[in-house]
Amino acid sequence: MAVAYESGRILLDKPPANSYEIEFMQEFGAAVEAASADTDVRVVVVESASEKFFCAGADIKTFLANDADTNMEMIRVAHAALSSMAASPKLFVAWIAGHALGGGLEIALACDLRYGLESGYRVGTPEVTLGLLPGNGGTQRLPRLIGLGPALDLLLTGRQVEPQEARALGVLSGLFPSREEFDAHVKRMAGGPPLAIANIKRAAYLGSQLTLEDGLKLERDLIEELFRSNDAREGLTAFTEKRAAAFTGA
Repeated sequence: MAVAYESGRILLDKPPANSYEIEFMQEFGAAVEAASADTDVRVVVVESASEKFFCAGADIKTFLANDADTNMEMIRVAHAALSSMAASPKLFVAWIAGHALGGGLEIALACDLRYGLESGYRVGTPEVTLGLLPGNGGTQRLPRLIGLGPALDLLLTGRQVEPQEARALGVLSGLFPSREEFDAHVKRMAGGPPLAIANIKRAAYLGSQLTLEDGLKLERDLIEELFRSNDAREGLTAFTEKRAAAFTGA
């Protein structure tokens, strides 16, 4: 398999560069489904088995060999697979330690958060240089993430940026000097309140598609759910008692 899920990790493993086609995206969607159903994990890390590439994007030779209808079927499968991460109550985090280009960056953009090593790779959307556009969510997620102007600079030029610039633009959520420090950060996030994380995702993702008035109503409904939860009572109590909260997801 090119994509597999195990114990809080979705591993991309299709040498040499994790270039993908429809079967890869079908496996990715199945991995997200398995992660979402795993009651033992709260944070899911999407990462690569390759030291050089996170993912180089879609397989260009496959695109060239296919007709337009076949290529569009892959796009539809990819859209469904990537969108399923936002719909999941789990926190999906991309770990980037190699080049994330084109559709590879789009996989990372579909995650809730993106972290990477401080150097040694590039990220970008070079599809325009092929006469195409980033068709797996790049034209929609990137402007929402970093703003229209900076996103158009990347989308229209196809330029690839180093991790520090990607962090400054907001493409990457943060940088770490080592995998060990990233793992420690993930461990801290995994101790967070799962109900609050799920509702924050719903409020942010769904609310961004609503009017402000409707988004605020959604926010009120979701915080009311949390006020009635044991986790909120635990969090408030732990704060007043000056201790770490022990969230159970109830």
